[in-house]
Amino acid sequence: MSGSSIGKRLVLTSFGESHGKCIGAVLDGCPAGLELEEKDIQKMLDYRRPGQSIITTQRKEGDQVEIISGVFRGYTTGAPITMIIWNKDQNSKDYDNLVTKLRPGHSDYPAMIKYKKFNDHRGGGRFSGRLTATHVMGGAIARKLLKVSLGVETNSFTVQIGKIKTDKEITSKMLRLIYSNDVRCPDEKIAKKMKNSILEARKKGDSLGGIIESITTNLPVGIGEPIFSSLESEISKAMFSIPSVKGVEFGSGFEGATSFGSKNNDLYTIKGGKIVTKTNNSGGILGGLSNGMPIVLRIAFKPASSISMKQPTVDIKSKKPATLQVKGRHDPCVVPRAPPVVDSLVALTIADHALQGGFIKPIL
Repeated sequence: MSGSSIGKRLVLTSFGESHGKCIGAVLDGCPAGLELEEKDIQKMLDYRRPGQSIITTQRKEGDQVEIISGVFRGYTTGAPITMIIWNKDQNSKDYDNLVTKLRPGHSDYPAMIKYKKFNDHRGGGRFSGRLTATHVMGGAIARKLLKVSLGVETNSFTVQIGKIKTDKEITSKMLRLIYSNDVRCPDEKIAKKMKNSILEARKKGDSLGGIIESITTNLPVGIGEPIFSSLESEISKAMFSIPSVKGVEFGSGFEGATSFGSKNNDLYTIKGGKIVTKTNNSGGILGGLSNGMPIVLRIAFKPASSISMKQPTVDIKSKKPATLQVKGRHDPCVVPRAPPVVDSLVALTIADHALQGGFIKPIL
């Protein structure tokens, strides 16, 4: 799979399969001298870890990261940082009936054709949401690099599950509440309704989708490499590497398409001696470059495809219609575990561009 790496100066390579011996990541290009311990990465992994509540998959994985290379005496050395997590709670028998019966909404069929049936179908193999842990391994380091070097912070959170959404303006105080509930929504009242809707869908053997919003603050002006590696282009590419993502919008997004230029334009003003805009309909990016305002984007996740409800499908061996009931332990909604993944990929992309643009000095 030639598409297992992302980035130009800060390059993350993901490896492993959902039911293989381990999953892991190699982060190449991180400057030497960044103070780093496994606990810095573990904190983010714990937010994404499965089996934490009744609204996630009950697969029990500790997701304990081990740093194999690139860190010495508590600091990065400039060498590639290799990290692994050992898989410990696979139950591959749950996938025996998927050898010939195609899961609706899943990657099984196109993967089977592309790799001529040599692909690992257990748990989705390389296409499993489990592989997002490898995104978090690299992204946790990128987040720390941005914080230490530029004071940049990224926070992602749930704003919608199914048809239930929060309309509150998210304040900095509310951002501290993201991980105070199971659905990762800073609006506590709406969070309870979201959780109940997931439980209801799960009871029916069904699943739900939702939307995550991400806000990145304190960026300097001018990060990005237009035109084909614009900041929006690269962040979008990273977001679409997350399983179940089907849409990305920045700032006013699709709603902006219904507005007038006089309303959607962000007017410039001076605040505290700095040039800022009165609104942020651009989502902090103009011409593919950061403009100094917070980068705001929203990511749409489809409902998880592996559901226990019986569905019609096709048996590829007999070439006849069949019925499939997916077994195993699956998320009734992937959204509550996705905020740290979104955080990680946004941070990776911005850190990569910051290195390219000389905002963070690389090792040469």
